[in-house]
Amino acid sequence: MLKRVFLISALLILVCVPTVLAVEPAGIPTLSIGVGKASKPGDVSSVLQIFFLMTVLSLAPGLIMMTTSFTRIVVVLSFLRQAIGTQQAPPNQIIVALSLFLTFFVMSPVWQQVNTQAIQPYRAAQISQDEAMKRAMVPMRKFMLSQTREKDLALFLNLSKMPRPRNADDIPTLTLIPAFMISELRTAFQIGFLVFIPFLVIDMVVASVLMSMGMMMLPPVMIALPFKILLFVLVDGWGLVIGSLIKSFG
Repeated sequence: MLKRVFLISALLILVCVPTVLAVEPAGIPTLSIGVGKASKPGDVSSVLQIFFLMTVLSLAPGLIMMTTSFTRIVVVLSFLRQAIGTQQAPPNQIIVALSLFLTFFVMSPVWQQVNTQAIQPYRAAQISQDEAMKRAMVPMRKFMLSQTREKDLALFLNLSKMPRPRNADDIPTLTLIPAFMISELRTAFQIGFLVFIPFLVIDMVVASVLMSMGMMMLPPVMIALPFKILLFVLVDGWGLVIGSLIKSFG
């Protein structure tokens, strides 16, 4: 089931993102839904397959976010906004949209491999569906393994009470995904800590100056905010943060 979700997710990405794959123009499809009496058991099986496909499609966006670079990027950008102290600037919609496009940028080489090795041969009827699923999983697993710490991977292998795998191919995907997510969160928190340091220094300096001037009733955050925004703009903060994020996946 998980392999099927990965294949469907890859198909959705390659169809919806024009920068990854140029899709030939096609006619507008039609869809009709009706309720009738089944004349043979195969009709019932087809209906169940359609419902299963709809369920998989509803889970695909969450699976795409949890198996790509989206988690690290969106967490770091959220830390950045909190460190600056601008509350709702930039808003959540901007952070999520920027994270999605950065995810497309980071994952485009992986998705191109999926398209070349699995999607296109399957569309050309050169390989079977099972073979396409296996080929589509290879680039995704390679990306997740490259970003997963051995300690996190060993944790979930021990929790699943599995024997020690001989190589990376023996690691189940259901074990690799949570280990990858934990590693991504750890890396995101490490980057977020480094992002907080310069802004924390500004807060401490402003608070010390206000206390020395006897202005204890004036909130230090209100005075420090313009200085933090000025510092962030002068050092080209967006370029530094985004560049560091992209390079962290290298």
